[in-house]
Amino acid sequence: MTRQVLVVDDDRAVREALGQSLELADLKPVLAGSYIEAKDHISASFAGVVLSDIRMPGKDGFALLDYVQEIDADLPVILLTGEGDIPMAVRGISAGAFDFLEKPCAPQDLLTVVEKALRTRDLVLENRALKRELAAGDAAARLLYGRSTQAERMRERVRAVARTSAEVLITGEPGSGTSKVAEVIHLLSGAAQRPFQKLAAGSLTPEALAAAFEEARGGTLFLDEIAALSPVVQLAAVDLLEANAGARVIAGTYRDLDDEVRTGRFNPDLFYKLDVMRVRIPPLRERKDDIPILFRQYVANACEQAAIAMPEIPSEMNARLMAQDWPGNARALMNAAMRFALGMGEREDTGEMGLTDQLAQVERSLLIDALRRNAGNATEASRQLKLPRKTFYDKLARHALRPEDYR
Repeated sequence: MTRQVLVVDDDRAVREALGQSLELADLKPVLAGSYIEAKDHISASFAGVVLSDIRMPGKDGFALLDYVQEIDADLPVILLTGEGDIPMAVRGISAGAFDFLEKPCAPQDLLTVVEKALRTRDLVLENRALKRELAAGDAAARLLYGRSTQAERMRERVRAVARTSAEVLITGEPGSGTSKVAEVIHLLSGAAQRPFQKLAAGSLTPEALAAAFEEARGGTLFLDEIAALSPVVQLAAVDLLEANAGARVIAGTYRDLDDEVRTGRFNPDLFYKLDVMRVRIPPLRERKDDIPILFRQYVANACEQAAIAMPEIPSEMNARLMAQDWPGNARALMNAAMRFALGMGEREDTGEMGLTDQLAQVERSLLIDALRRNAGNATEASRQLKLPRKTFYDKLARHALRPEDYR
């Protein structure tokens, strides 16, 4: 954690008193008596915050604020104002200052604001470090987050599979990100400039499948939830693979295809043609150490998309997130991160939810996954979930879900 505070004040007694208060709180003050002295300490990598008086001879606190904004707009600047200077402080906030304090200020008030600014700076520097780390890596490092042993093993498996041209079967629970893994395999295989076709298997006809092979020629065809293929389309897929139709096929499924074959629900010839290389995505409950990392990255992504500042993630929140099993896996965690980023609360925090509510949450997640896998085809979704059509529609109504929203 960053602990430096650049204290800028032309009054030696004031800056030394401020420095002493900071030292007593185990912070590291860096004292400067002017704009010129302060400039030498300011950089985009400065691991700390700036605490500056507004009224100083020569270039004042506003000039310093402007300079900091040019160097790093995410470096917090706290302005110190004299009595009657509140309008000036408000002007500073409008110009980008983090906060302001009125002199003389109580040590506890000073430390409260400084600690908040330091936590904000920590978050900025950590996110930048993570982005540099991701940018320096390949597609597996950039797109498949996580630092656990399980996550690293999955990335290594993906890299190994990408070095071949063989068909691939990706297995993972609903929401685990089979399509993302398929995309990474495609990118790492050197086919980034070639077609990448993604289709929901449950909605395919033999003609649509043949057309997809043609569109993906020279590239990759990803069939999401391969177990949803109808028997006739399974036969068509066998024929297309035997004819070497020109596209590498990657199939994803959350079902046990070995069991599907044993029970006669899945064509064994198609299974053996697809199950050349296999990648298993570990569920979040098996790599809970990754949950805070994933959540932070998803929050950062959501804030970037919405063009909003990233909120501080309370330290105790990580424990709550890790205490959950996340049956919806990465997708559910991503949704929770989006809600948090937009200030809509922690709907996924089931720690204080009763069993009925938790079961309802899981049911809703499964219904959504079925609709997404089948592109809003309610008939196929209800069949996969082994629900009578009326029961299926009753559950959709209970959870305010509409098939057409997933087409």
